[in-house]
Amino acid sequence: MKTLLNYIIHQPTSPASSTPIILIHGLFGDLNNLGVLARDLKNHYITLQVDVRNHGDSFRSESMNYAEMAQDIIDLVTGLGYSKVILIGHSMGGKIAMAASAIKPELIENIVVIDMAPVAYQQHRHQHIFSALQAVLDNHATSRQTAAVIMREYLSEEGVIQFLLKSFRQGEWKFNLPVLIQQYDNIIGWQQLPSWSGKILFIPGGNSSYVKPEYRDIIAEQFPNASAWVVAGADHWVHAEKPETVLRAIHRFLAA
Repeated sequence: MKTLLNYIIHQPTSPASSTPIILIHGLFGDLNNLGVLARDLKNHYITLQVDVRNHGDSFRSESMNYAEMAQDIIDLVTGLGYSKVILIGHSMGGKIAMAASAIKPELIENIVVIDMAPVAYQQHRHQHIFSALQAVLDNHATSRQTAAVIMREYLSEEGVIQFLLKSFRQGEWKFNLPVLIQQYDNIIGWQQLPSWSGKILFIPGGNSSYVKPEYRDIIAEQFPNASAWVVAGADHWVHAEKPETVLRAIHRFLAA
């Protein structure tokens, strides 16, 4: 029997859509990261927040490619008995959602991808983060306060530091740092998918570099029914910076 991802489920407070929503976080995160979306969406949909493999309280694995991570989501969905779902993913979670469309296309009703494109990124954006995370362990920090002091030697964005510290407990990272480092090329990589004709919404941050105009053709090849809602003034953490705008985009997309 397959081990399922850790998740929490919210039952709607009002008559619900028949299609559940699965919220999928990004690299270094956990199921709480998309909580601002869950708190709204759970009023109208059965809503699940998941920890992806090697994150949060989900199982550990030596491998992290998108086919496997997407299969984890599908295993959870089918294990819970759902015949259709809506996938909403941020960053790496967006790639996981898109990859699921190639494995079980009939299971996916709609996809929302927050600030991510179906491309392989060449730039190693996270090396300074990996260095900071490893330094915390090397210095045997046991408190978040001590860890923060160490991390500030490597990272200048306090918001990034505080986000990462949410996964620091009792001197350990809640994500599997050695595997994330070893599998990083898979995480930033991408293998082009066969065309999926379902509806998919991309929500890039207007100030982010993750979704560029030159990606338009490669997005259209894989997702011919794609649409986009650019959130002006937002960077990569679109849902945290402009939650009301992101939720408005999601609700309009799902209602169309």
